[in-house]
Amino acid sequence: MTNYKILFLDIDGTILRPDDTIEESTKKAVAEVKQKGVDVFLATGRPLHEIAHIAEELKIESFIGYNGAYAIHKGEDIFKSPMKAETVRSFVEIAKYNGHELVLYTHEKNIFSDLESSVVKDFIHSFHLQNNEGYSVDVIHSILGITLINLSENEPALYEKDDPSIHLSQVNVDGLRHCYDVIRDNVNKGIAVQHILELLDIPKESAIAFGDGMNDKEMLSVVGEGFAMGNAHPDLFQYAKHKTTKVTDSGIFNGLKSLGLID
Repeated sequence: MTNYKILFLDIDGTILRPDDTIEESTKKAVAEVKQKGVDVFLATGRPLHEIAHIAEELKIESFIGYNGAYAIHKGEDIFKSPMKAETVRSFVEIAKYNGHELVLYTHEKNIFSDLESSVVKDFIHSFHLQNNEGYSVDVIHSILGITLINLSENEPALYEKDDPSIHLSQVNVDGLRHCYDVIRDNVNKGIAVQHILELLDIPKESAIAFGDGMNDKEMLSVVGEGFAMGNAHPDLFQYAKHKTTKVTDSGIFNGLKSLGLID
């Protein structure tokens, strides 16, 4: 058996079920691999200031947040990569002109274009976001990630056309498919994972990752054992070495079991 040393887990649709709970089998799987000395990271598009309750429930202390812009290993900052201020400014203008909303994530806050908008209220409710503020221009130098809200299917192109190093990734959550995470080619979950493997001197063959959205494709591509959840975005399967069962059907547990890591 390969000596697995590190596990990266996406949150929404991978750890969290649609009703925001975590399956007992997932808790058991995480506890078991940790007992075997495997380092476990949460790897999410979410802002890190909003996931403490999930980390606590699973007793995890290492994180990749904001789709790869910020990472922490056992309480120590590893790296932080804010977005270019001109990119942020440009996206705010495009959103305003096209009737879209957006959320800009800083280290501590979720900054929304319009807190009174009904789509924004739905978004806040769906992700149980707590630290929310209205937009002011002075935040543009400290933005770690962006999610665009209320886009139709052909509108991501409005944001992608001026910068080929950026692409939009549809949020893989029912009722929120009009939302898109902004992913940078040089800052994403995959680059973050590679950086961490290098830092901790772990070969990719000893690394495992689970995900369900298109913002996970880079991460699943750079580890030895990449698992797409059964409920994953259909385009994600080509990037994963394995397909496991759904988040509502012990997906993480079954995947780790197939590697012989848990009983």
